[in-house]
Amino acid sequence: MSYSNTYIVGFAAGICVFCSIFVSGSAVALKERQVQNAILDRQKNVISVSGLVEDINATSPEEIQRLFSENIHPKLVNLDTGAVSGDSAVVPCDGGDVTIEAATYDQQKALKDPCLSESAPERNNAKLLTVPHYGLMYEVVEGGKTTAFILPVEGKGLWSTLYGFISLESDAETVKGLTFYKHAETPGLGGEIDNPKWKAQWPGKGLYDDEGEFALEVVKGRAKDTNHQIDGLSGATLTSRGVSYLVDYWLGEHGFGPYLETVRKGS
Repeated sequence: MSYSNTYIVGFAAGICVFCSIFVSGSAVALKERQVQNAILDRQKNVISVSGLVEDINATSPEEIQRLFSENIHPKLVNLDTGAVSGDSAVVPCDGGDVTIEAATYDQQKALKDPCLSESAPERNNAKLLTVPHYGLMYEVVEGGKTTAFILPVEGKGLWSTLYGFISLESDAETVKGLTFYKHAETPGLGGEIDNPKWKAQWPGKGLYDDEGEFALEVVKGRAKDTNHQIDGLSGATLTSRGVSYLVDYWLGEHGFGPYLETVRKGS
């Protein structure tokens, strides 16, 4: 049996329309679930370095949500001054002031808004192009006392941008944990930044040396200074260096450094 060209084209067009409607309908129907999953994933990564649980993979979604709600306090930090704006901040903009809320603030989306971001310092080693005016810091509170600060970090590795969180003890000068939640480094090489054994080196490391200079770094090969250095990843020198650079940037003067200094001074 043969079909005319008109029939074939019409049939193909009908199939395309049907598939388009089906895919679009599925995307709309699943959008709310996707948003919820994204929120849960962020909460899971924050909780994983908070010190509130020993094994994040053995923690149920319900427990993660409870811990985040009860013990994690998101705060907006002005990265220029180090001042904490608390739950909300008003950002001046030519088209009118923009109000941002800590509970809903998306630091990555802020990078695409000229009112909420600016060009990164030239030649920064983390290879950032744009940085936000405000950073989203998470304060961990247990029994009415602050036990940790969790800060978002990002920077270039070898093949990709590394996105993660670093947590500091309440003294703001000792590492409590580090995790990366998004990257595209080579599995078995740079991808070893996800290896629990490598991440286990970070807790307890100090940020500063005896002279008060920033000293935390990932070194090539084995660390000699066990107080401030992390073993480099075998076969992944550029990824290791990238981690070192991004930590240095976000804990330094252009990142959360001014805020951390006020914490250390007891302000």
